[in-house]
Amino acid sequence: MKILISGFEPFGDSPINPTQELTERIAGESFDGVELHTLLLPVRYDDCAAELLAEVNRLRPDAVIACGLAAGRTAITPERIAINVKDTESYADNGGCSPRDEPIRAGGPDGLFATLPVRRIVEELRAAGIPAALSNTAGAYICNNTMYALLDELRRSGADTLAGFVHFPASTKLAALKPSLPSLPQETLLDGLRLIVRATAEAVRGQVDGDRRALP
Repeated sequence: MKILISGFEPFGDSPINPTQELTERIAGESFDGVELHTLLLPVRYDDCAAELLAEVNRLRPDAVIACGLAAGRTAITPERIAINVKDTESYADNGGCSPRDEPIRAGGPDGLFATLPVRRIVEELRAAGIPAALSNTAGAYICNNTMYALLDELRRSGADTLAGFVHFPASTKLAALKPSLPSLPQETLLDGLRLIVRATAEAVRGQVDGDRRALP
């Protein structure tokens, strides 16, 4: 089983991105029956998706767990849905682009649901004592751009790859530079990602076995 995990480079006025460290640290770990791959994405509209999709096409993974930073959130939040819009509220992307009210793909569906086992992920994180909540908005910035393009391409290609997006709150390392931010320790974020990988692997196995309870 192949699982691809992506994270992002720093952006805006944040000198670090906890998801970059997550991908770097989990890359060296092993999970039973899982061949793990990681990828660092640029914070640039459309380029983020293009690089992820190129890796998906190369690897043909069984699941994709895209990860991003949601500074200000207090929990790990798997996203339920991505919407077909690019809209910049605060920061231009790292290439200086600030689209407003633009579709990600003209004529594409208004919204696409994650196929990761998002409800199970939240339940298992909470059972482990890690703050978690199901989110119904991935925003309209780079994270949503990445999630929508990924789900759209998999849908159009007919692939049965499980895919979705998980937002992580600021790490305490980042919050030390921005004291007003709620945060969790980087180790807690890493523990959370480990649980997400295991829950996703169980869902892939259930999908192969025809157990639809494995899906959201």
